[in-house]
Amino acid sequence: MRKNKVKEMMKAGKPVINGWLQIPSTVSAEVMAHQGWDSLTIDMQHGLVDYTNALPMLQTISTTDVTPLARVNWNEPGQIMKILDAGCYGIICPMVSNKEEAERFVQACMYPPHGYRSFGPVRGLIYGGSDYAKHANDEMLKLAMIETKESLDKLDEIMSTPGVDGIYIGPADLSLAIGEEPGFDRPESTKAYSEILRILEHAKKNNIYAGIHNGTPEYAQKMIDKGFNFVTIGADQRALSSGAKAVVDKMKGSSKKEESKAY
Repeated sequence: MRKNKVKEMMKAGKPVINGWLQIPSTVSAEVMAHQGWDSLTIDMQHGLVDYTNALPMLQTISTTDVTPLARVNWNEPGQIMKILDAGCYGIICPMVSNKEEAERFVQACMYPPHGYRSFGPVRGLIYGGSDYAKHANDEMLKLAMIETKESLDKLDEIMSTPGVDGIYIGPADLSLAIGEEPGFDRPESTKAYSEILRILEHAKKNNIYAGIHNGTPEYAQKMIDKGFNFVTIGADQRALSSGAKAVVDKMKGSSKKEESKAY
């Protein structure tokens, strides 16, 4: 079976630089896939992508050596299994708040006896290889998102759940959960920043990987230096809008810049 490059990199202590796809287009996915990202995550939660978009996007990404991942819109077994069957090599699952939810997430990603994933990896066999069923439980990356108030009280029970490879921090929802304004690249003076570091320490203690969504490369590098294994910077939509705006501002002489707080 094709190895999961993201898992191999993190095992070797190398940080993973992850791109984010919100635009339902094979063209933008192809452009992103050729820019040198280690992995690309198709955002099926807050992006504009559904399954019929995601499948050809996965096929497009697969023309490169970039590892295809997906963030599903909820901890829903049917959606998780279907996107894995389509050849996705890892799942970022939102709003995992306790051990029971972490177990449900993991088990949807794994074949028996470790889970209840139904067998039928139609495209997974093409992308992963003929021995997919034998190794898929080990190769699929499973990241539980820590972003709710309840999850902050139950970090160890979530992170110690068998099969959870790591956690992923959504700083916007995390900020909302603790009564702060949503956004990325949280300043050190905020409670969200303190919580981010506390989550990271618990991940290290439980010997699992830690990922986080960032707004800028500078902040992502800061998070790598703190010990995060997996960093996302912006998204295709933000890259398109910020690149176009920079050109227009330069041509029109505008100096006003406004960063989006969205993915």
